[in-house]
Amino acid sequence: MAGTLSTHSSRGRPLRVRLGDAEDVTAVSAYLQDAILPISEMAYDASERRFVMVAQRFRWELVGGEQPAAGDGEAQHERVHCGIRFENVTVVRTRKIDRTDRGQFLNLLAIQAVDRHIDLAFAGDGTIRLEVDRISGLVEDIGEPWPTVFQPKHPDTGEDAGEDAGPS
Repeated sequence: MAGTLSTHSSRGRPLRVRLGDAEDVTAVSAYLQDAILPISEMAYDASERRFVMVAQRFRWELVGGEQPAAGDGEAQHERVHCGIRFENVTVVRTRKIDRTDRGQFLNLLAIQAVDRHIDLAFAGDGTIRLEVDRISGLVEDIGEPWPTVFQPKHPDTGEDAGEDAGPS
């Protein structure tokens, strides 16, 4: 894995990962699963060959660790804004995503790097494909986390999917 991975919480430091290869993308995908991404917080700068977005990341690294006791809607989990930047992007393609609906929120399921492209897969079968010369980028938590009582769940586990958009 070419990148550096630092995963801490409000009980530590923020997530910061440099992306340099497919292994880095696979590793960071787990941390970004169930991130909520407003379409309005995504941009492609063709002249800089850069795709950027700001997500509301669920802090999976805290699940299963020391959590506050549950009770009457008390927050047990956290979300945090997370900046995601991909470099060396030559083309951005979307499938089943209306980029003109700037109020739309997408739920990120996974990120995969294969050959010379990076696929961001979203709930509802939407995809953003980034064609790249080589994998390079940065994923970094921004600002302070906020509490949430909701933990995302997935239908394939027999549980309902849950979402909670926090501050934007």
